[in-house]
Amino acid sequence: MEFLLNLTIYFPLIGILAFLVFRNDEAVKWTSLVVTSITFLLSLPLLFQFDVANSAIPQYVTEGSPVFSGMDVKYLVGLDGLSLLLFMLTTLMGPIVILSSWNSIKKSLMGYYSMLLILQTASLGVFASLDLVVFYVFFELSLIPMYFLIGIWGGSDKVRATIKFFIYTLVGSLIMLVALIYLGYSAGAATGVFEFSADWRFISSPEFTLGLVEQTWLFLAFALAFCIKVPLFPFHTWLPYAHTEAPTAGSVVLAAIMLKLGTYGLVRVCLPVFPNAFAEFAPMMAILAVIGIIYGALVAMVQKDVKKLVAYSSVSHLGFVVLGIFAFNTVAVQGAVIQMINHGLSTGALFLIVGMIYDRAHTRQISDFGGIAKQMPVFATFFMIATLASIGLPGLNGFVGEFLILNGSFFSELYANKVYAVLAAIGVILAAAYMLWMYQRVMFGPITNEENKKLLDLNGREIGLLIPLVIFMVWIGIRPVDFTKYSENWVESYITISQEKSTAVLETADSSDLPNWTNRIYDVEESKVESFTSNK
Repeated sequence: MEFLLNLTIYFPLIGILAFLVFRNDEAVKWTSLVVTSITFLLSLPLLFQFDVANSAIPQYVTEGSPVFSGMDVKYLVGLDGLSLLLFMLTTLMGPIVILSSWNSIKKSLMGYYSMLLILQTASLGVFASLDLVVFYVFFELSLIPMYFLIGIWGGSDKVRATIKFFIYTLVGSLIMLVALIYLGYSAGAATGVFEFSADWRFISSPEFTLGLVEQTWLFLAFALAFCIKVPLFPFHTWLPYAHTEAPTAGSVVLAAIMLKLGTYGLVRVCLPVFPNAFAEFAPMMAILAVIGIIYGALVAMVQKDVKKLVAYSSVSHLGFVVLGIFAFNTVAVQGAVIQMINHGLSTGALFLIVGMIYDRAHTRQISDFGGIAKQMPVFATFFMIATLASIGLPGLNGFVGEFLILNGSFFSELYANKVYAVLAAIGVILAAAYMLWMYQRVMFGPITNEENKKLLDLNGREIGLLIPLVIFMVWIGIRPVDFTKYSENWVESYITISQEKSTAVLETADSSDLPNWTNRIYDVEESKVESFTSNK
């Protein structure tokens, strides 16, 4: 199974090699579809044979030899309960993304599909990495193909969108690199070998702890990079431009997969490695999350472009994920993990739907539509399901994640009061308002634009794209336990580990040794230690 995991990660690259043999456009498209479909099929045994009872322990682990002498940097990949579902979501979206561009991209198809295949390998590598250096390499690799997808195949304002996307993400990544190097040498010193080490299994274990000041600076560096990638308010301004200017496939990958690299990093790295800083900065992160939830909803409400409206809805919905992560209890973190999957399904479907209507009408302005449900009843049905899933209707996937997040946040020990959950709930109401209002204006009423009378309903290829996503929306909504079971043990285990590490640090910390500004953040008292121990 170890070989199968590696084959799944790198199999998309085989398609690029095949492009050198099959150079015509039709062969490139079919090769991309076959390769991504096989990648998905290869990943299924990894899901079916995964040991749910031991989901906190990485499985299918491949460990190579150190790459540099004096530095314990090695190729190390595997899957655990946190990464498995995100890994599977990435393989599922592969063929869907390829089919979404089947007739819409006309130039440089070999380059276009090569970027999509590289992006899939990079995303799979991030979720499978168990070494922080390997994680960083794949994390940065995902930036390159998205840069070209927007910059070459994007819309009229693609240059501005590309530059903004690249600068934001690169700055965050470089700061994270400096923190990673410091963390690696700290981990090496803790093992007694005094060499660089970035083995995830060690730095996340109870045996490895950092002091309060170290945790603070390292947390800020890693969290900044991940929050830009999410993106969390106020680092969100690159996202609407990137979504609006990207081709349909780029928008789908960005929403379904790439934004999850940020939220995944917050759970994967910041929670178990910097537990004290994670807990102390939780209220501040919750404030930013709630601002993002409400701000994203209000801005989405006034958008005239359907695609930009869905883009701002991502800012709002991912605020829920961040709120759940920093609630620091099993219910909320579990909700955040499943909401990552939910957002990928529902928002990915919405971007597919926007792309389908744009291919027909060549406009995304809400005012240019109206009454098209009469012309496109099948389209209207899929659009309604994706809309209801996005706003969290009970019985669909969005409700499950939001319910767990709000429930866990309401009872979180780290949030000073319950106002965060209350304000986030207002975001749910606003989401229903702007999504349903948008749907009503686009789909219902009289047809005022004569061109809309010529619109054709969805064809077989487009229906085939949306059916798998709808199936999972309903499945998660009705039986979420079929999905949450994979991450439940991981969440419980790592919250326990984080509490043990944070308690050990607080028991030995001397507040007099802390700088003034850090001393104001950390209140090293017996009551604080007890709150960490009881927070389950």
